[in-house]
Amino acid sequence: MIFEKQGNTYQLSSAIKLPIDIKRAWDFLSDPSNLKVITPAYMGFDIVSETESKMYAGQIISYKVSPMFGIKLNWVTEITHVDEPNYFVDEQRFGPYALWHHKHFLKEISQGVEMMDIVHYKLPLSLVSNSLHSTMVKPKLMEIFNYRTDKLLDLFGRYEES
Repeated sequence: MIFEKQGNTYQLSSAIKLPIDIKRAWDFLSDPSNLKVITPAYMGFDIVSETESKMYAGQIISYKVSPMFGIKLNWVTEITHVDEPNYFVDEQRFGPYALWHHKHFLKEISQGVEMMDIVHYKLPLSLVSNSLHSTMVKPKLMEIFNYRTDKLLDLFGRYEES
């Protein structure tokens, strides 16, 4: 996992290889109901809007989540781009960040698929919250993405380099 700061915006990049085909990876990742499966339970993640199992550009998804201190937050994202089975993009419309732009890429590799996430985000009240990035936000995002990686490995197995 790599974090970079670009002005008042941060970028998180994460990649994982799984021993499954791209269709199976796409079917799992593009189904909004599976977000709860790959999110730590303590975050109280719940989708509160009606969702179809097939993702589409323009889809709005509303959640409740408690990322810190048990405080329930509303989070609304829009799926802005879909190129099945290669990538999709979700963007926050309302929620805890000033900016959240999350690109999910899938690429076929020998005997599996590589998943890559690139998230650009900006914290609200940048003068105050940027000072908290290294002590609170970055460790929390690392924890969430590490949990997600571990859960995907549990569900689909480890990729063995040949």
